[in-house]
Amino acid sequence: MNTYLLLKSAHMTAAYLTVPIFALRLLLDAVGKPAWRKTPLRWIPHVIDTVLLGAAIGLLFVTPWMPFVHGWLTAKVLLLVGYIVAGVFALKTTLSLQVRLIASVLAFVQVMAIFHLAINKPILF
Repeated sequence: MNTYLLLKSAHMTAAYLTVPIFALRLLLDAVGKPAWRKTPLRWIPHVIDTVLLGAAIGLLFVTPWMPFVHGWLTAKVLLLVGYIVAGVFALKTTLSLQVRLIASVLAFVQVMAIFHLAINKPILF
């Protein structure tokens, strides 16, 4: 298997894993089971996201795509930052339920936009 396919597979697998795990963590909080914060479910997303980021950086070296040159990739990076910020707010137990709910919705909207951009690679600017 060539480097591109290996990196792309790792990146896509990590991307497909990170969203349901985020949703599971939100669900466990919503149903009053905060004990997940003392299990591997607390740190596993960090491992997955590290693989996701590492594979993304690797893909930059083996493909002609460059952030700030290809608009769809720039948008993905900006949406990723938004997803991370929204995800932090969504999982922060000290915030109100309303703030956490809004942050959760924003996180899911942004990750859906990231997947759309990754699949379609539209010319944005």
